Amino acid sequence: MKTGLSRRSFLKAGAAGIAIKVSLLPSPTQAELIETPPRPGADWLAAGGKPKYRLDAIAKVTGGKTFSRDYRARDLAGWPKEQAHAFTLKATRVDRVFDGIDLGLLGDDLKPDRLVLHEDLVADGVAIPVPGFYGDVFFVPKGQTARLLGQPVAMLIYHDFARYDAAKRKLRFNDKVVRYGPEGPSTTPGPYGAARYVRIDGGNPDAEDRYSSLKETTIRAGFKGEEPQWPAPGDGDAMARGMAAAAEIEREIAAADDEALVLRRSFTSQSADASAMEADNGNVWYDRASGLLHALIATQSPYEVAEMAAHMVSKSTFPLKSIDLKVGYTVGYGTKDHAIFPFYCVLAGLYGDGRPVRLANDRYEQFQTALKRHGFQMEKVMVIDRKTGRFRAMTGRYRTDGGGRENFSVSVGTVGATAAQSIYYLPKSDFSATIVSSRAVDAGSMRGYGTLQTMAATEMMVDEAAEALGLDPMEFRRRNALKAGMKNSQGAIPSGAMRHGEILDRAQQHPLWANRQTRKAAFEAANPGKKYGVGYGHVHKDYGTGAESALCALEFDAAGRLKLSHVAHEIGTGATTSQAVMAAGLLGRQPDETEFGKVRWPQMPLETTDEPYTLSQEEEDKRKANPRWTPSFTSPMSASNSVYYLGHATREAARVLVDLAIWPAARSLWSRGIGGGQMAPEAVRREDLRIVDGRVTAAAMQPLAFAEIAAEAHRLGLVTGVTVHSFNRWQWAEAEFDLPDTGKRRFAIDALAVKYGEGAPAARRDLMTQDGWHFVERAAVFYPPAQRNNAGVTYYAPMATLAEIVVDTGSGEISLLSHHSILECGNQIVPELVSGQIQGGIAMGIGHALKEYLPLHEDGPGDGTWNWNRYELPVSKDVAVWSQTAEVLPPLSDTDPPKGMAEVVMIAVVPAIANAVAHAIGKRFYSLPITSEKIREALA
Repeated sequence: MKTGLSRRSFLKAGAAGIAIKVSLLPSPTQAELIETPPRPGADWLAAGGKPKYRLDAIAKVTGGKTFSRDYRARDLAGWPKEQAHAFTLKATRVDRVFDGIDLGLLGDDLKPDRLVLHEDLVADGVAIPVPGFYGDVFFVPKGQTARLLGQPVAMLIYHDFARYDAAKRKLRFNDKVVRYGPEGPSTTPGPYGAARYVRIDGGNPDAEDRYSSLKETTIRAGFKGEEPQWPAPGDGDAMARGMAAAAEIEREIAAADDEALVLRRSFTSQSADASAMEADNGNVWYDRASGLLHALIATQSPYEVAEMAAHMVSKSTFPLKSIDLKVGYTVGYGTKDHAIFPFYCVLAGLYGDGRPVRLANDRYEQFQTALKRHGFQMEKVMVIDRKTGRFRAMTGRYRTDGGGRENFSVSVGTVGATAAQSIYYLPKSDFSATIVSSRAVDAGSMRGYGTLQTMAATEMMVDEAAEALGLDPMEFRRRNALKAGMKNSQGAIPSGAMRHGEILDRAQQHPLWANRQTRKAAFEAANPGKKYGVGYGHVHKDYGTGAESALCALEFDAAGRLKLSHVAHEIGTGATTSQAVMAAGLLGRQPDETEFGKVRWPQMPLETTDEPYTLSQEEEDKRKANPRWTPSFTSPMSASNSVYYLGHATREAARVLVDLAIWPAARSLWSRGIGGGQMAPEAVRREDLRIVDGRVTAAAMQPLAFAEIAAEAHRLGLVTGVTVHSFNRWQWAEAEFDLPDTGKRRFAIDALAVKYGEGAPAARRDLMTQDGWHFVERAAVFYPPAQRNNAGVTYYAPMATLAEIVVDTGSGEISLLSHHSILECGNQIVPELVSGQIQGGIAMGIGHALKEYLPLHEDGPGDGTWNWNRYELPVSKDVAVWSQTAEVLPPLSDTDPPKGMAEVVMIAVVPAIANAVAHAIGKRFYSLPITSEKIREALA
């Protein structure tokens, strides 16, 4: 049995237990974001701390080099100017063994300068990183079948572009180049995993659960063939007790009488392509003489790419002393997080004969090899009390196809299962996920991450249940919506207030909903042959992975110049902009210098095995005694984690700097003069400190400019730089630190390094031994218990969408007239960025509901013939671009943290459209996308 309990976790436990150690290279492994001017200008922030533009905006709109794909070797300082190019040949059959390649078509002039096969990697000792997660081989070995359609069989490297381009054109679509022998046994891996989440409450929402994953455990299964073999029910261990609880729920469903509505439905959600405009790409130069590997790669997870690249060659004939990874801006909707493509780029560089080699997918190759959205098969049962209109129980069986490499498939399946309850309180629930392999292109992280599939189906079913009960769909939702303090299907209480009631109020009062019946009658009377409908979808999406970690540094010189360094980098969400805005909001001073995508943090000599999901409580208790140990070093850009989780590091670094530098420096300045200066007559407390219009004040004290504060902090030798490391396991880790002259302090971080000002005494400056920083070993640390992994999630952002559609009963065409969305995301850091995410996410959801579809196997993208001429994406006319509206609930207070919302914005529109179609034509659909062909068939 394999498990992948948490999103984006590539760490798994096998039958004998597999623990993968990720350790730092003894020599520096570093990464940095390629910065394109302008950095924050002097007038970047307007009044109120609002940025005038995204940090990357001007370069992007003026055609500057910003994305990784824009760069060639000549654009990179210190790189050779001669650029080599590579492409791969791929298997389009998995039933016959690979028998080599025939390059005769190329002739002598177009033969590659270097041909790389599986046997070359074996001879050189180059291994695939994280076996299992990324499969077992890069290239199909001769005499074996391919593990999946589209798996590379060889790499061709050319020292010049002209020959590369001509060769690639000659070989494309030619089915004689890759040779196949006789039929061979399948090498596709077996099923990837299965997990089950069972909960029975204690009789009411406030009572202790009789059984839940958080209280007891998540249930795991082995396999017989492709079918999970769940433990036997009983009163023994926690899994047996969980299966007994599941059996109790099944008996209740079977025995339900006429007082209960029992609704059983099957749903299908399709495989889809992310269709990110920047296809996967990388440029790698390996200098054997120096042992340096230089790389520029489009990725959402630079730390993982750098570390795993080191593991690839750790036992090879390629000497490696250091990796210098640069990351440009990118966009991937999750598919550039822990993807295998960057490691093919590393292979290209290793075999480039000392030349930089660029490997970049064209769109055909992107469809053939890039990570896909998982297709889901779903069997769902709802049991609802007819008198009260409230849920009694809900079950779901979710089966997903992960393709020929495991990647995040187990995690996607289990996250989908835990999200299936959507926004509703369920007294009893039983959700299971079964994740199987196939010869399909591998699926992995993609916006929505399994929750799109399961929550959309739940919302479609909720509307149908309301109709069967004779209840208004809004009223039915209102009776069952989660309220603050209620538990999710894993038995955990979500963070903060649940504001679904407010969203329902606004949606119910919106003209689209309030007037839907009169609009329908009027429209259809005026437009014969067309049917009008309005539908509603209401969901909430978790954000984070359950093991989020980040690093941030803030430091200033004596003149008051502020520098921000961060692990975050830009993937299209505006994360770099929002991190700078957050820092400025707390310090009253925008950063003068920014450094993003940073991986090398010499001031943080932390030790980790990166096992945050599999480490036992006993083992963690032992390890945390080491003041340099942390469960995880850093997170990729994924899971809507930037504004809340990565932003927490920014906010904590700024708060620490306020406590240790700004507050004491301000007190010193206000206390100057006889008798204690202007401060003496007042009772000035730390909580009185305010930063107003960029100046520091408190309790009527003279406002101070940041430059004055900085000069005083340096004169006094106070802390003038702070680096923090944060960790979250559905709850923040905290630690206590003993600092010179400041005493013991507790912060919501687990590691701290500081710099001291120019006036610090020699003894204090001697402490700055870590690249000019003093790493402060913590006095105590408080990590959330390991059992909290079973919470599944505690952080949610809700979103609801109303969709107004018209169905042409002749053609079956569905036209979206307008849509309105309601989002709750705490305090918005940059409202314009939130608006952009809403608009883009909804467009993706519309595509999923109405257009996008990929066959899984031989007629799917693995054959190399798919492009946007075959894959239909929504365009402006399909998304009601000029008639879409949205609103964001105001925060409850100015202390509300921002919520990660980049994924939730695409989900609610999917069931809203499906429910609108049902309102229009009286037909419900259980398979996506809802195409014109399906409409015509239903109306025939």
